Amino acid sequence: MPTRALRVPPDQDLVVFGATGDLARRKLIPALYELSSQGLLPRKGDVVGTATGPLDDEGFRLFAKESVMEFGRGQFEERAFTAFARRLRYVPALTNPGPKLAKVLKLPRRVVYLAVPPSSFSPILQELKDAGLARGSSIIIEKPFGHDLASAKRLNQALHRTVPEERIYRIDHYLGKETVQNLLVFRFGNTLVERIWNRDVVSHVQLTVAEDIGVENRGHLYEETGALRDIMQNHLFQLLALTCMSPPSSFDPEALRDEKVKVLQSIRPVAPAEVVRGQYTRGSINGKTMPGYRELEGVSADSDTETYIALRLAVDSWAWAGVPFYLRCGKALVTRRTEIMLFCRDVPLHLFEGTGIEALQPNRVTIRIQPDEGISFSFVAKEPGPLVVEQGVRMDFSYGKSFKTEPAEAYERLLHDALLGDHTLFIRQDETEFAWQALQPVLDQMPEIKLYPAGSEGPAEAQNLILSGAWHRLGHHTDD
Repeated sequence: MPTRALRVPPDQDLVVFGATGDLARRKLIPALYELSSQGLLPRKGDVVGTATGPLDDEGFRLFAKESVMEFGRGQFEERAFTAFARRLRYVPALTNPGPKLAKVLKLPRRVVYLAVPPSSFSPILQELKDAGLARGSSIIIEKPFGHDLASAKRLNQALHRTVPEERIYRIDHYLGKETVQNLLVFRFGNTLVERIWNRDVVSHVQLTVAEDIGVENRGHLYEETGALRDIMQNHLFQLLALTCMSPPSSFDPEALRDEKVKVLQSIRPVAPAEVVRGQYTRGSINGKTMPGYRELEGVSADSDTETYIALRLAVDSWAWAGVPFYLRCGKALVTRRTEIMLFCRDVPLHLFEGTGIEALQPNRVTIRIQPDEGISFSFVAKEPGPLVVEQGVRMDFSYGKSFKTEPAEAYERLLHDALLGDHTLFIRQDETEFAWQALQPVLDQMPEIKLYPAGSEGPAEAQNLILSGAWHRLGHHTDD
C-alpha cells in the first residue's frame, strides 16, 4: 500500500472474460468507467469484453451504459461515458474465442480478467496459450482460489504454465477497501496503538462478515462453494493476516505479503470440533419474508451447503500466542456488518468493589469495514454526580464525517493497481495455499449443519465456541 500520487498506467488492453455476468455488470464496468472519467486508464488500449451472449460492439456499449447508470457510484455523465465507450469492443465466446481476440488486440501488453466460475479458469488459460496471447498477458482471477488445498495447488500450477507468478493477480476485493488499507496505517503509524496490539493487552479478537441478504438467485453457484469457500478462506483470513502481521520492513509489495504469509503459516490447523456450520431457513428480515436456502432454485432439498460458518482458531506467533480468534460469516443474518473487534483484558485490580458497579466493560477497538467505515475505541468513564457510576463511552472516527467523502469502490483501486503492475493488494500463491492448509481438517470432516432462521444472529450453537463471554450482538450498535 505505497503512498504515491495516482499515475496513468502504461498503454495496454484489458480483456474481461464473463463481461456480461453479474460481477462485470455490478462492479467491473462501473469501476472502469470511473477510472476513465478520472483519466486513470491507459492512454492507449481497448476494453474488450467476451462472453457467450451474441452481442456486437454496439450491444456491449449499451450493456455497459445500463450497468454504469444502475450501479455507478457517481452521477452519470454522458460525455464521460461517450469517451469510455470508444474503448469498448466485444468478442463472442461461443466457441474458440482465442483467435478472434488475437485479431482484436493490437497492443503487445494486456491484462486478462477471468470474471468467470472457477471451472472455466483452466480452459481459458489454455485458450490464451493456443492463441499466442499468454506472452504479454497478466491474469486477474477471482476467488475462490480452488476449493481445497489440492485444487489450489493444481490451479497455481495451471496459472504458472501460462504466465509467471509476477504476472498473476489473485483479487480479493476486501483488500481494496479503504478501511482495510487504513488498518495498516492505524496500526503502524500510531505508537500508542501498536503498543497495545498484542497478547499482553488483547484477550480475544472477533472478526465478522455478516450479510442481511440471502443467496437470492445464485443457488446453483452457491451449492459449489458455501460460506467457508466463499468468505472464510479468503476475505476473513486476509483480514486476520492484516490484523496479526508484524510491521513490514517497507511498503514494498513483497515485504508486506511476506508478513501476511508468516501469519497464515502460523495458524494452527483448525479442528472440526471448533467449527459451527449453519444454513438459514425461512424467516423475516426488515419486515420481509425470506425463503429458506433449500427453497431456492438450483438448491437441493437436502442440501448440506453452509450459508454460515463460525470457528475458533489460534495463531502460534510471539505476539499472539494464547489469544483466541473467533471468525464468523453468514448470509440472511439480522444485519449487514463487516468488522474487526479487539477486546482488551480486564483491569487487574477490583478497585470499584462495593461501589455498586457490578462489572466494568473491557476496552475495545473496532475497525468498521462496512457499512459506516471507520474506527472506534470504547472505554469507561464516570458519570457526572456525587456517586461513582461508570458509563461506557467511545471515541469514534468516521470516514464520511472526517473526510467529507465516501471511499472509492474497491474494484477501482484494484483494477488501477493491476494495470500499473502493483501487487501490494493482491494475494500471492503461498498465501492461498497456507490458508487452505489451515482449513483442510475441516474440509476433510465437515461438521453437521445447524439450522437458523433468516433474520437471526445465526445458529445458537455458535455461542459454544466462545471460551468466555459471547459473540458481539449483530443486532446492536457496534459498541453497545
